[in-house]
Amino acid sequence: MSKSKKVMVLSGKRKTASARATVKVGNGKFRINNVPLEIFEPKLARDKMLEPLLLVDDKVVEQVDINVKVSGGGYMGQAEAARMAIAKGLLKWTKSTRLRTALRDYDRTMIAGDPRRSEPKKFGGPGARARDQKSYR
Repeated sequence: MSKSKKVMVLSGKRKTASARATVKVGNGKFRINNVPLEIFEPKLARDKMLEPLLLVDDKVVEQVDINVKVSGGGYMGQAEAARMAIAKGLLKWTKSTRLRTALRDYDRTMIAGDPRRSEPKKFGGPGARARDQKSYR
């Protein structure tokens, strides 16, 4: 398979948000839901998604285009899902063990994910753990 036709699709999840990243040969364009990453708002989420790109060599970043589609969850959950998909895409593209250790040392959730989920509500109260108050007097 030649490098010019190489396309990879990877996914990342965080809470209820899921991201699907398409990595292909290009010239360093990164889009989140068809919005360029440079103008993505809010800034806090944009900075979160830029983290894996800052840990990779500029040479690698300039030769790939990554398009991420994110849905579900809130804006920070979506940002972390997109960040995970971007990190996995760059990792699979480069096949670098040095990059894997750099990403793992910086933040393990970029590669492995976070298994925590919301606990389901039970009977007898308004939430998962909270219970209705009762008065004896």
